[in-house]
Amino acid sequence: MTLLDSDVWGGKFYSDRWQDSPTEQPVTEPATGDRLGTVGLATAEDVNRAAARAAEAQREWAATSPQQRAAVLRRAGELFTEHAAEIEHWLVREAGSVRSKAGFEAGLAIGECFECAGLPAHPQGEVLAPQDGHWSLARRRPAGVVSVIAPFNFPLTLGLRSVAPALALGNAVLLKPDPRTAVSGGVVIARVFEEAGLPAGVLHLLPGDGAVGRAVVEAPEVRVISFTGSTPVGRAIGEQAGRLLKRAHLELGGNNALVVLPGADVAKAASAGAFGSYLHQGQICMTTGRHIVHESLVEEYTAALAAKAEALTVGDPARQDVALGPIIDRRQLERVHGIVTASVAAGAEVAAGGEIDGAGYRATVLTGLTTDMPAWREEIFGPVAPVISFSTTQEAARIVNDCEFGLSVGILGDVGTAMKLADRIESGKVHINEQTVSDAPNAPFGGVKSSGTGSRFGGAAANVEAFTETQWLTVRPDIADYPF
Repeated sequence: MTLLDSDVWGGKFYSDRWQDSPTEQPVTEPATGDRLGTVGLATAEDVNRAAARAAEAQREWAATSPQQRAAVLRRAGELFTEHAAEIEHWLVREAGSVRSKAGFEAGLAIGECFECAGLPAHPQGEVLAPQDGHWSLARRRPAGVVSVIAPFNFPLTLGLRSVAPALALGNAVLLKPDPRTAVSGGVVIARVFEEAGLPAGVLHLLPGDGAVGRAVVEAPEVRVISFTGSTPVGRAIGEQAGRLLKRAHLELGGNNALVVLPGADVAKAASAGAFGSYLHQGQICMTTGRHIVHESLVEEYTAALAAKAEALTVGDPARQDVALGPIIDRRQLERVHGIVTASVAAGAEVAAGGEIDGAGYRATVLTGLTTDMPAWREEIFGPVAPVISFSTTQEAARIVNDCEFGLSVGILGDVGTAMKLADRIESGKVHINEQTVSDAPNAPFGGVKSSGTGSRFGGAAANVEAFTETQWLTVRPDIADYPF
């Protein structure tokens, strides 16, 4: 039996065990519309039962030794390695990933598990200065039950980057994947940890609709919500969590800028810009959505970027060696095209692409934009590269910051100039001489402004902060004397 044999999970969700569901949803391949299988959908009532069970199992899981929890995380990393080809196949078929992106994502999952295997032994607090004759400690304790709501674009990585550290630090998890990628973003994770020896009841897989999403936030046992997705949905979850006095870690949208400084190598800059805008069809929160190029290079850069865009093939990544796969569904495909055509109607010009190609979209370059056009202001979530020029670094900083989002910025060119510019930029991440799409299991990740609530993912410090609570503990050698 393979790790992802559908006889195990077909038509089911995971809560203590694989359970039949009265409601099934087809797993659909976006490139062809073919049916790949079915998953069982949970209900709000299922969530409530799972949350109660998770709270019970969490207490036992938190009481296990750090070595035992670390061993489960290491074994999960080994299983991701052993079954990488099978997992990559699902990322290609279900998420529309090209093969290189699927391999990259599977590699991130492996790294995440091995990185998080070190968390149980990480320092869990600090010793405070003694007062009144007692020892004083601020120690980190598991938060309890954590709900993880993950998106479709990097379904495995963006779910696992919260699931793995939450489990490693002694929490139980309710995982709600995007229904469009319930296998690669849900079943894969559940099966790996099931086989890795995670005790029953600690992880629950609960695919479902908006009612399920609300339930995994509202369940009384849930103390922390980790959400990755759109800004409007993130705002709603943040408001809901705030009313319930729960912590919400929100990693939201981005309209990320790539600044090309005067004197930059145009050929290399255009290659970086193409990768940043077109990787996974631009369906990444870190996608390069704005190309801000010095006026001395803008014509040459635009021509080089357009040439690269025209050379990129679009098709079915499961059956062809293509650079761009499908957009996740028809609704999003039409949204991408609508933003492009609206911007062209407002005066922008198409230097490359601008067309629907089957289930995908041609790699597109837009010029002649003003900063109020939809293609410049909005997060497109498609393979579209708008280009605008600047004359001074002060102007470049103003253009970068004139955006509701603040997730990732790339600066290409002279390092000294780039460092000075970076100091004036409002962004959770800045990459000098790299494009905007970058992630690592040991690095803090998150954005500011409408991109979320800061760096709440990645790296030991961020993970401990995100998935534990601080408890003050004092100890005296004997019972103190009191005046009553």
